[in-house]
Amino acid sequence: MEVCPAELNYAQYLAEFNRSRASKTAYIDDTRKITYGELADLSARFAGLLKNLDIRREERILLVMHDTVDWPVVFLGGLHAGVVPVAVNTLLTADDYAYMLEHSRAQAVFTSPGLVETVQSAMQNSRHEVKKVVVAGVGADELPADVAHFDTLMQQAEALPPVHTKADEIAFWLYSSGSTGQPKGVVHSHGNLWYTAELYGKPVLGIREDDIAFSAAKLFFAYGLGNALTFPLSVGATVVLMGERPTPEAVFKRLVEHKPTVFYGVPTLYASMLASPALPAKEDVAIRVCASAGEALPKDLGERFTRHFGCYILDGIGSTEMLHIFLSNQMGDVRYGTTGKPVPGYEVELRDDSGKPVPAGAIGDLYIRGSSAALMYWNNRAKTRETMLGEWLKSGDKYVCDADGYYTYAGRSDDMIKVSGQYVSPVEVENVLIQHETVLEAAVIGVEDSQGLVKTSAYVVLRSGITADAETQKTLQNYVKSQLAPFKYPRTIHFVEDLPKTATGKIQRFRLRQREQNS
Repeated sequence: MEVCPAELNYAQYLAEFNRSRASKTAYIDDTRKITYGELADLSARFAGLLKNLDIRREERILLVMHDTVDWPVVFLGGLHAGVVPVAVNTLLTADDYAYMLEHSRAQAVFTSPGLVETVQSAMQNSRHEVKKVVVAGVGADELPADVAHFDTLMQQAEALPPVHTKADEIAFWLYSSGSTGQPKGVVHSHGNLWYTAELYGKPVLGIREDDIAFSAAKLFFAYGLGNALTFPLSVGATVVLMGERPTPEAVFKRLVEHKPTVFYGVPTLYASMLASPALPAKEDVAIRVCASAGEALPKDLGERFTRHFGCYILDGIGSTEMLHIFLSNQMGDVRYGTTGKPVPGYEVELRDDSGKPVPAGAIGDLYIRGSSAALMYWNNRAKTRETMLGEWLKSGDKYVCDADGYYTYAGRSDDMIKVSGQYVSPVEVENVLIQHETVLEAAVIGVEDSQGLVKTSAYVVLRSGITADAETQKTLQNYVKSQLAPFKYPRTIHFVEDLPKTATGKIQRFRLRQREQNS
């Protein structure tokens, strides 16, 4: 593998790499297209826009934007200027944005028409004042008097040359999901983007110049940022962006219309796609490889997807702190039901509570070492020291590694269940449940009984037409007993319409635990 250049402005790097394909389409969104040449020119002009707003190098700007062609312009334009884009989830509340504005001290907010009201509410609740709110995208014509139109400011701006930055220099932030406590500002460098493309995007995913990439995960996620910006632009591919929510129907529309060859999803989306009556035939799409992250991909789900579409899903695990996937199945070595093996260039260890390596087959805490690791959590030294241990990063995930070196997800550390003194992986029980023909989705948690003993409890979404009754419950309990050690089967099963999830599709088991405590 090449070594990342010490002097690196990643926006400049991509612009120079793609200079020879200036007329090729880089991005297609719901209403517009831009070429690689236009992307480079607009990014340089956005640097001039920042100068006109008196936003200086190393200051932050908040990106609260839907996935349109303006998103990569703002992100890369910030890097081009040495200004730090802070990309945030578009599904958050005004209180969330108020916290992020104060925490990041962002000098400006770049947002989309449908999000203006929430952003303005956040500003009213924040003690931090921003210089400007700028709205980009179709529908930005009728704006409040105190916000600016992106296109107008861009027309007034002059293209600027890229600033000289180091590979180790702060390039951008992402916020962690904040499932417990306030979200953490995860600080990444220019070099981290370079490493994710060189370690995973090109050699593992195998993305090529002739590919069309489409990610259901949005650009503000670490997963989506790699999928729809870093990887495709690092090889000169074309990217399809989607502003709306990634429902199966919305995804099918893009798969059929634009014929992407590389598709990125999450397990809950793949399950919904396969369960949809509108699922397109293999002949109607062009996907050659898929990726999955966010949650472990169940074996049955991967196998059914491959049977239908004739291509593999490369299931892997990444994190906001590592920026993208570091443990993955790989082409020619896909073992559904596992997360595969370490991506070359990353080291992985499983350790017990005392920090010692665990033997093969034992559950351990997942530690990772690799060049794309975050620099810090902003203004959170205690959490930085707890998670980023020298060259190693503690992920908060539990895993098992078998004798052949394949890793299997056992759950988040705080989701693990201890029954009769033995660890039970909720994911293991969930994977068995969803293999049953009656089950669409499942989540498993630990619940204390009247004697203070912990037992497994399952929340199950049944397939259409299946009756939620005592007989179905007994059938599922017996099925789990037949597949796993008896102490792991769910003592209770709750049939529900849906499961609580994060915006990335991760099941929020802590919300189910709260429901149990309040019942």
